Amino acid sequence: MKPDVGGADWTQAVPDEDSVAILAASFAHLIKPPMVLFLQGDLGAGKTTFARAFIHALGFKAYVKSPSYGLLESYCVAGMTILHLDLYRIEDPEELDYLALRDLYEENSVLMVEWPRKGVDHLPEPDLELEFFEDTETRFISSFAKSIAGFELNRKVLHNL
Repeated sequence: MKPDVGGADWTQAVPDEDSVAILAASFAHLIKPPMVLFLQGDLGAGKTTFARAFIHALGFKAYVKSPSYGLLESYCVAGMTILHLDLYRIEDPEELDYLALRDLYEENSVLMVEWPRKGVDHLPEPDLELEFFEDTETRFISSFAKSIAGFELNRKVLHNL
């Protein structure tokens, strides 16, 4: 564990994909829907890797594809609906209106959004923001709670690290 970075609730080193998968599994096993997670960071920082590992940790056996071109992929697993949204390719946040997120996001849903800044004012407020970044030697994920539910999830995950 690395000390607090920029106001994060916690920051964890994730030097390889296995480390990302372990952290994602912690989230998956502790999360209680409804929950909105914003995944932020540069291209190749590990956002989709985290989402894939999260969905697989819940028991989904098939391939988890990146929603980069289709914008949204949905998975029903472990009594939840995981909505994985990737906004990298959108030009205008109003494009999100065509996805009917408000209709898809229900009490049993977890919404994971990559590139959330591209959807300003068209997304629900996050419960948790995960920031994916690297310094000179390794990669990190910082977690920022944005709601009481996000704070509780952060506390539980931190306790399991």
